[in-house]
Amino acid sequence: ETCHRQLRWYELVPLASYLWLRGCCARCGAQIGRFHPAVEIAAIVIAVWAVLAAEDPQWALANAVLGWVLLALAWIDASHFRLPDVLTLPLVVVGLVTTWLLEPWALTSHAIGAMAGYLLFQLLASAYRHWRGHDGLGTGDAKLLAAGGAWIGLGALPMVVSLAAVAGIGWILLRGGDRHRAIPFGPFLALGIWLLRLHSDLLA
Repeated sequence: ETCHRQLRWYELVPLASYLWLRGCCARCGAQIGRFHPAVEIAAIVIAVWAVLAAEDPQWALANAVLGWVLLALAWIDASHFRLPDVLTLPLVVVGLVTTWLLEPWALTSHAIGAMAGYLLFQLLASAYRHWRGHDGLGTGDAKLLAAGGAWIGLGALPMVVSLAAVAGIGWILLRGGDRHRAIPFGPFLALGIWLLRLHSDLLA
């Protein structure tokens, strides 16, 4: 980010290159932000978690891909308060295709879940706007919940929203309890979707 030098292939090896370079640019010596290794560690944790949670390699791969996209969305929303369509909309499609390939009998529930997730958040956003006079939930949240429905089905959506709400409230309390301070809801939705996808026994 400082000298804008193009990185060589061996400087892009996750974690290893950061450790080898001691957290600094090889050319100008500028400090490399801790965000980069943190995301790389999180991506590795997601992959390991996905493998441990699924006996079938196809399920593990699908879940890892879901986790990586959710990680990207969570970080973008936390940093910029937006959930880009370029990630949320393909996630809906991939979720439905994955369901069709791995559990075709559940495709109807997942398709309805995608539509219901979007409509539910749009209604909540409209109600909030009418009540408070300004936007509180973005359309990106609705599209992310639609992706959640595509991946985990209609029946799991209430639990996703509940988990996200509890996590969001907990985060507000940790930050001092300022209810008027805007917080991104995407990371908490992503967490709920991830947990319900890998641990459907939470519904029991």
